[in-house]
Amino acid sequence: MNIFHALILGMVQGLSEFLPISSSAHLIITPWLFKWTDPGLGFDVALHWGTLLAVLGYFWQDCWLIVKGFFHSLFKSSRDLKNNIYQKLAWLLIIASVPGAAIGKLLESKAETVFRNPLLIAITISVFALIIWYADVVGAKQKNLDRVTWLDSVILGLAQSLAIIPGVSRSGSTIGTGLFLGFKRADAARFSFLMSIPITFGAGLLKLKDFHTGVSSAELITGFLASAAFGFLSIKYLLKYLSNHGFKIFVWYRLAFAALILIAYFSFK
Repeated sequence: MNIFHALILGMVQGLSEFLPISSSAHLIITPWLFKWTDPGLGFDVALHWGTLLAVLGYFWQDCWLIVKGFFHSLFKSSRDLKNNIYQKLAWLLIIASVPGAAIGKLLESKAETVFRNPLLIAITISVFALIIWYADVVGAKQKNLDRVTWLDSVILGLAQSLAIIPGVSRSGSTIGTGLFLGFKRADAARFSFLMSIPITFGAGLLKLKDFHTGVSSAELITGFLASAAFGFLSIKYLLKYLSNHGFKIFVWYRLAFAALILIAYFSFK
C-alpha cells in the first residue's frame, strides 16, 4: 500500500459511506479489483474515524443540541421527551444503536471472512438495489424527522444491523426502511446519518487497538483526511439531491457495480 492507494480508498470510503451504495463492499472490491494489498484493520479504523468527523462536522449544531437534550432528559425538572425533539432524538438514537452493536458483535468473525466473498457481495448489492427501488416507489414520503417514534427507532436500528453484510449498505438499509415507514427522502437520510454517529464511534473505539497496525502514519492521515472531506461533501449534496430526486440513479449504479464484480470474478477464475 502507498499514499495513492490511501487517497483513493479514503475517497471511496467518504463517498460510499453516506451514499446508499455500501462502503464496505467498495472497500473490499476496490483492492480486490486492482490487486492491491489489504491495508488491514488499522487503516479501516482511520477511514471510519474520517467519516465520523464528516458527519459530526456537518451536523455539529444538531449534535450539540442532542447532547444537551440528553443531559436535560436525565433530570425531572428539565425532562420533556414529548415536546423537545432533541431530548427525544437523543434516546431514539441510543435505542437505534443497540441492534447494530449486538448483531455486529455476534457476526464480527463472519464479517471479516465469509461475508467478504465478491460473489456474495454482488448478490447483496443487487438484491438491496431492488429493495431500495421498491421502498422509494411505495413509500408515502409524508413524515418529517420530528415524527420518528420509538418503534420506528427499533425498526431502523434492526435495519442498520444488516450493514454488517457487505453490499447491503448502512445508509441504504436505513434510508430504505425509513421510506417504508413513510418518511420523506431527505428526513430518512438525515436520521440515517445521525444514527451512524454512535455506531461508528463505538466500533472505532473497539478497533482502536489496531490503529497503528499495517500502514504508515502518512497513509493513515491521508486516508483519514480524504474520508472526512469526501464524506462531508457526500452528505451535503445527497441531502440536496434527495429534496427533489429519488434513488433511481443509485439503484442503477448498484446493479452496474454488481455486474462489474461478476465479470471480474469469473474472469479471474
